[in-house]
Amino acid sequence: MTFEPELLPVQSFSHDFACDVEENSKFAYFDFCNKSLGIDARVADLVNRLELKEKVGFLMSGAKGVSRLGIPKYEWWSEALHGVSNLGPGTQFSGVVPGATSFPQVILTAASFDTSLFEEIGKVVSTEARAMYNVGLAGLTFWSPNVNIFRDPRWGRGQETAGEDPFLSSKYGSAYVQGLQKTDHPDPNRLKVAACCKHYTAYDLENPRRTDRFHFNAVVTKQDMEDTFQPPFKSCVIDGNVASVMCSYNQVNGKPTCADPDLLDGIIRGKWNLNGYIVSDCDSIDVFFNSQHYTRTKEEAAAKAILAVKAGLVSVLRIDRAISNNFATLMRLGFFDGDPRQQNYGHLGPENVCTPEHQDLARKAARQGIVLLKNTAGSLPLSPTDIKKLAVIGPNAEATETMIGNYKGVPCKYASPLQGLKAVVEMTTHAAGCSNVACKTAYVGDAKRMAASADATVLVMGADQSIEAEGRDRVNILLPGQQPFLVSEVARVSKGPVILVIMSGGGMDISFAKHNEKITSILWVGYPGEAGGAAIADVIFGYHNPSGRLPMTWYPQSYLKKVPMTNMNMRSDPTGYPGRTYRFYTGETVYSFGEGLSYTTFTHELTQTPDKVSVGSQEGHVCHSSSVVIHLAVKNIGSRSGGHSVLLFFTPPESVHKSPHKQLIAFEKVFLNAGEEAPMIFEVNVCKDLSVVDEHGERKILSGEYVLHIGTLKHSIFSIIVST
Repeated sequence: MTFEPELLPVQSFSHDFACDVEENSKFAYFDFCNKSLGIDARVADLVNRLELKEKVGFLMSGAKGVSRLGIPKYEWWSEALHGVSNLGPGTQFSGVVPGATSFPQVILTAASFDTSLFEEIGKVVSTEARAMYNVGLAGLTFWSPNVNIFRDPRWGRGQETAGEDPFLSSKYGSAYVQGLQKTDHPDPNRLKVAACCKHYTAYDLENPRRTDRFHFNAVVTKQDMEDTFQPPFKSCVIDGNVASVMCSYNQVNGKPTCADPDLLDGIIRGKWNLNGYIVSDCDSIDVFFNSQHYTRTKEEAAAKAILAVKAGLVSVLRIDRAISNNFATLMRLGFFDGDPRQQNYGHLGPENVCTPEHQDLARKAARQGIVLLKNTAGSLPLSPTDIKKLAVIGPNAEATETMIGNYKGVPCKYASPLQGLKAVVEMTTHAAGCSNVACKTAYVGDAKRMAASADATVLVMGADQSIEAEGRDRVNILLPGQQPFLVSEVARVSKGPVILVIMSGGGMDISFAKHNEKITSILWVGYPGEAGGAAIADVIFGYHNPSGRLPMTWYPQSYLKKVPMTNMNMRSDPTGYPGRTYRFYTGETVYSFGEGLSYTTFTHELTQTPDKVSVGSQEGHVCHSSSVVIHLAVKNIGSRSGGHSVLLFFTPPESVHKSPHKQLIAFEKVFLNAGEEAPMIFEVNVCKDLSVVDEHGERKILSGEYVLHIGTLKHSIFSIIVST
């Protein structure tokens, strides 16, 4: 499927907008339309002009307009998880803008470990969103990103997240939010579009046995809440200055998140000082009334959602506060500043969507995220001149829509894996081997014949939204159906190298392939977006040197028997529960968090790092310390240029407060030519980055040996607590 958007002049289109003084001159006398006033004054004026019924109309995602004040209806629900999506009713595609750039699903972008890429993608998405808004095809408020922790490998929505690590998720969330929101307007409080970090909090299952996300009560310890589930949301609000937070369907420790005063008023608005609005997930109020039976009446449910403080009827004051937060966000977006085409981004239109530069970035992002998990010496990259005949086999070989995952829009165009590989090797044969990814029956005859005569074989396997999606958790973590049989049979007869490509959101137990000598290389490509096929070919044929690293642990199938999906505990315990994620898991893995190979070799050398640090601590464990500066030399000692993500972990003093085995505290991507060396500096804030969370949910610095890890390199720093 290929198409290009029809480019039509912006001036040919219009839509209703607030404060249209040309349409009605009286609007010019409303203070809320006066751009020279501060936002608070404008909001207060608007709220004072509204009748109660009109105020209530602004509490819904489909906000009703007020014609007497020149305010059009507004749809708050738009999505932009990895590109402008038409999933929400606030955005649509048409002959004017038939599609938008579809970037890789988030889990693959996170595998790049490149914060500049996270933000760059956000900037492009917001540009395309503004262009669509200007012609009446999109809103300005986007309910993205998803910053939940990918806690369990079965979770169907893990693909939407940045993985299992709270630090990586925090960096991804804040960078993507900044990319979406930052504007070149002289007022730093202005927004390009408004982002929304979701789903707050401890939300990470869909429909495991005997429950679902609408009925689930997540029982979470204070320790796990503070050091695992909350950090990405905290970073969104404090570091990203996100305009909105969405509360989740589930309960946490017996209370619906959308009705918990401690989580909402106490933390988001109180401790973190959210500059924006809080929104419930779709139908959350109905969920905690009808599904969770948290209130006796619908009216009480609505009151809980707005008050989140105490039982009772909703006061007008509370409604005023709620809509004031909404209006303030729209003010920051310029919604009440008149004709959007006369504003800061008014020049953007259809010609700014699906530009060649944006599509190049989609291909770059896919390449940066692809993870090389296995590569027998001399296998990859393939030579485009030596490979005369290529066999491409598997149910995802012709994937198009599958490549863009969920919360998708309409892409500018597709490049399937088969198309990408055919563009390099003209004599390419293809057999699906299965009718779909479920692969109830494997048709191995044609596939084996093709592989037996080809110079190389690429097997494109994995999952799609029928296996893992919103509302659909996986029942196992094996390759679906008879895919393992198809892979093994084809590999057995293949004449040349065999490259296994796994397209999925979650990890797979592919131990059979990892240990099969006939399978020479394994690539995980996530859901790689509209340019996924081209990016896969770029990596296989060496036009790009892979540098992605796994953002989640790949467990063996046996893990599922030991870990109920509903058990929220991150840490292992003496009963045989093995814990979760690389930070706490005590068992064997198929592939570990942070794994990823390259076609070249990088070395690390510490050039200057202290051996000890003194930390001042007052009563109550208030930490005072300067930063530790780590100087590192990174060198490419191989024969190919390439990117390299340097990951800095630390291990705290041994087994105190059930602290992590190790914890990511910094990462940075560097690009080096063959033989090139570059300095790198990590500045570690001791109190923030080296702290651990105790059983009461309190952060503290411990005295003793902290071990820093960079690849195989280790360095000890001794912390000395000095009372102040």
